Amino acid sequence: MTEGTTSAAAEGADTLTRLEQEGEIAADYLEGLLDIADLDGDIDMDVEADRASVSIISDTGSRDLQKLVGRDGEVLEALQELTRLAVHRETGDRSRLMLDIAGYRARKRAELSELGAKAAAEVKSSGESVRLKPMTPFERKVVHDAVKAAGLRSESEGEEPQRFVVVLPA
Repeated sequence: MTEGTTSAAAEGADTLTRLEQEGEIAADYLEGLLDIADLDGDIDMDVEADRASVSIISDTGSRDLQKLVGRDGEVLEALQELTRLAVHRETGDRSRLMLDIAGYRARKRAELSELGAKAAAEVKSSGESVRLKPMTPFERKVVHDAVKAAGLRSESEGEEPQRFVVVLPA
């Protein structure tokens, strides 16, 4: 190994260790929250795409956990921000942690990927740009990734909370 390769490998290991630590802190915080709310759920931790990922899942049906998702994921978004703040308080570093509850984000990611692919197909066939409805930053990121995978480009326009994706012709 060369010196550059060795330092890159060490940096990658440091990043993985840091992200695993974020996941542990988040899991502890969320376990406390579940206890306070008297909700059953198991916590699963992972590292995906250079960010810690924590999921709350339930073996006994996720109806109770749906309370933590809320309408259109609003409660989930708030809990994610609170969890990121808890990690920040412990580490002093800004966290990009992703939280999923009862598979909500996973289902949403699949729907949005399909939406992005359909919009890209429409743009390819018509040659005209397509504007999508306003979305959260998470939703826009998934759509941008799907459009890129389809070989086109997209941009976000507007101001929060009315920010939306525009899929552009090649």
